[in-house]
Amino acid sequence: MKTCSLTTRPLNHINRKIPRIIPVYGSSSSPTTINCKAIISNNSNISFRSYSVINDFSLRLHKRVVPYDFAVVRAAASAHEASDESTNPAAIGKTLQLAAMFGVWYLLNIYFNILNKQVLKVFPYPTTVTTFQFGCGTLMVLIMWTLKLHPRPKIYKSQIVPVLMLGVAHTMGNLLTNISLGKVAVSFTHTIKAMEPFFTVVFSVLLLSKRPTLWVVSSLVPIVGGVALASFTEASFNWIGFGSAMASNVTNQTRNVLSKKFMSRKEEALDNINLFSVMTIIAFILLIPFAFFLEGFKLTPEYLQFAASQGVNVRELCVRSILTGIFFHSYQQVSYMILGMVSPVTHAVGNCVKRVVVIVSSVIFFRTPVSPVNSLGTGLALAGVFLYSKAKRIKPKAD
Repeated sequence: MKTCSLTTRPLNHINRKIPRIIPVYGSSSSPTTINCKAIISNNSNISFRSYSVINDFSLRLHKRVVPYDFAVVRAAASAHEASDESTNPAAIGKTLQLAAMFGVWYLLNIYFNILNKQVLKVFPYPTTVTTFQFGCGTLMVLIMWTLKLHPRPKIYKSQIVPVLMLGVAHTMGNLLTNISLGKVAVSFTHTIKAMEPFFTVVFSVLLLSKRPTLWVVSSLVPIVGGVALASFTEASFNWIGFGSAMASNVTNQTRNVLSKKFMSRKEEALDNINLFSVMTIIAFILLIPFAFFLEGFKLTPEYLQFAASQGVNVRELCVRSILTGIFFHSYQQVSYMILGMVSPVTHAVGNCVKRVVVIVSSVIFFRTPVSPVNSLGTGLALAGVFLYSKAKRIKPKAD
């Protein structure tokens, strides 16, 4: 504990009064001892011409408490500490790191969606493609654990059933997204997926018994209206693509709500990275027989040559498929890492911005025809998502 070294000379610059202030040296014979924080909190008459930050020390006042306010000193201390935090190299470094991670998250997502669409156009087997992507993710997880880049999880018996349920929802969500991407434009798939907050609210009520606020419900109106408007005017509209994207919203938000419920069990919960890693492995194992029964074994020279006849040679197809697998796992991994560094609301806003970036990038790259009404619907839906993320910050008033 630091001590204050003040002289007892008259302090005429403080309200024209002369308090008798005795410096503290640890003596036990003091008539009165007051903590400076208490003085700062309880008095309101002092004004300092100059002051410095006070860092948790005590003053001994003779016989009585001098009625001077240290609120100005406290305000100066807070301002000084805030300034120190903003100029602290460690804080600046963390901010730069977070900004870089957001940039990587967006960039990986853009490349994944573009390359994934290119692969699915010439190799229209979404179950096989999704299985391959989860296989790449599984390999990356095993390498991460082997090299001890992240500690291996400890799975308890009580975790098996909930983690398996999450793995099934994770598998279906990503498979349905790939089915949609194979049928409609990337921009349209992501416009439909902007309805995720709607299903989040619905499943939070059904599974977690949470009542949404009026602001949250109000934010869902432009989301639903915007998606409907964009769907009616979408040039690449396809019922399979539309239904698959909508079904992926259901499965993904079921996964997110169940994941939140599972993660609340602190005594048994896995961390975000390991939970995502385990779900990736489960998805890969589940999809192997599923892909074989639905589509057969398609990774053969014959089917690869057929894809090559669509305008992409075998080597390019293989490279793009591997890159989609790497980008697919990496962008989700980075997303979970960011979630561990920021609040869920900040992450939701970042996810909304990411969706805008992906839609705009895909429209430019694929030269997707977009009508003014379609653009209005997409913009309205994304604006609703942004309002939803803001509305989540408003806490309901207590009854």
